[in-house]
Amino acid sequence: MNALTLQWHDAGQDKTQNIYEQQPSKNPGTIRIGRDPLRCDIVLSNPTVSGLHVEIFFHNQQQRFYIRNLRSQNPPLIDGQQLVQGERPLTQGTVISLGQTKLQITSVSINSIPATILTPPQVAHHPPTPPAYQQPQVQLGHHHHQPKPPVPPQGVYGLECPKCRKVSPAENLQVGCRWCGTSLAAAVSVLVAPSN
Repeated sequence: MNALTLQWHDAGQDKTQNIYEQQPSKNPGTIRIGRDPLRCDIVLSNPTVSGLHVEIFFHNQQQRFYIRNLRSQNPPLIDGQQLVQGERPLTQGTVISLGQTKLQITSVSINSIPATILTPPQVAHHPPTPPAYQQPQVQLGHHHHQPKPPVPPQGVYGLECPKCRKVSPAENLQVGCRWCGTSLAAAVSVLVAPSN
């Protein structure tokens, strides 16, 4: 299980929160941080923090956790550098400053599972293998039809939008969902059925 641990001090208390790759959240695929309890999974009380400030998500292709700024007028500082737009990878020891609140990543645990490849499966051409021994068919005056072997699925991979669940072509990874505009960085790759 890919996980990241955040620690911060808020309202006079030290707090710790684990963030997992696929944990349920208010915006599937991301964990949002800010002051608004209706839109955020981690709620901070400091008035210098925006209502909806940043989101953290796991990037399947890069096999890393990233942070994305959601408030261009109040950009977070990541290790002292402003993140005005886009996203930045997170590592153990990274300090995230949201207004006057500082959050630190105390651990990052990534399973070394290879990333999902977003290319269509290649069909290998092998010589046919001899069939396994089959019982001889007894002819009783009518013909027996051998069942056809199942055909493996052919198709291409697409990216399922974490918000509207519509599938976009893999080349839209950098562009975002063409229906709702959500970033596809946290999208799940899915096999799209072939169009005959």
